[in-house]
Amino acid sequence: MKNKRSFIINLAMYLMIFLLIFPLTVLLVWSFASNWPWPYIFPRDFSLRGIDYFLSPSSNSINILIFSVCMSLGVTILALLVSIPAAKALALYNFKGKRLFGLMVLAPLIVPQISVAMGIHLVFIRLRLANTCLGVMLVHLIPCVPYAIRILTNVFEIIGETMELQAKVLGANPIQIFFNITLPLIAPGIISAGSLVFIVSLSQYFITFLIGGGRIITFSMVMFPFIQSGDRMMASVYSLVFIITTLLLLFVIEKTVKAYYKQGNNFYM
Repeated sequence: MKNKRSFIINLAMYLMIFLLIFPLTVLLVWSFASNWPWPYIFPRDFSLRGIDYFLSPSSNSINILIFSVCMSLGVTILALLVSIPAAKALALYNFKGKRLFGLMVLAPLIVPQISVAMGIHLVFIRLRLANTCLGVMLVHLIPCVPYAIRILTNVFEIIGETMELQAKVLGANPIQIFFNITLPLIAPGIISAGSLVFIVSLSQYFITFLIGGGRIITFSMVMFPFIQSGDRMMASVYSLVFIITTLLLLFVIEKTVKAYYKQGNNFYM
């Protein structure tokens, strides 16, 4: 019975690995395949057209990618600044309308973005935030903040406020408590929430196009037209760059955090 259960677990694990790796392999092959008709198992012709276009100065793809990463990092910082106090309030405090507030936080994930973005666009035009980078960053907070609040709320529910109360009894002020107690304890949750927020922000297309007015060009705005046009080589190249960028950022964050833990700080992985 134990061997059978172990076999099922291993089979499920290998199946999940295959389902993750196989689509990436197909994307990699399509990045170099200029002709892959049905029913051939392997492409008939290979080309570097997609990579040459991405690296060419005329496409400006690298600069757009760098700009998109920097903007998404800015959105991530803003989202965390908003989400940390909101998540702490939802997790640890009791106040009137708490359930309604928790539901309203998730509303941007339930209500279609187009119905919300059109109204926000009109407001941003009056505030002169339309067609600006700041306006795009602010509108990105709408789909990003709910994820961050949800993750951090669970973190605060787990850690509680016992350690903070002990530090307060010993005479620590709120700033000392936050940086020496709260922040180290919720650091893993911040990393998880920040990673998800970054990916969601980087992948936004419609609201970026609407609020940016076509003047703020992000990587998703360059990538999605290739996907919709049916040019599989170009779509695969840009999709792989998108995936590699997010994985590379997550890898750097993970290594940085592990190095921080190894320095003997007050929290552990």
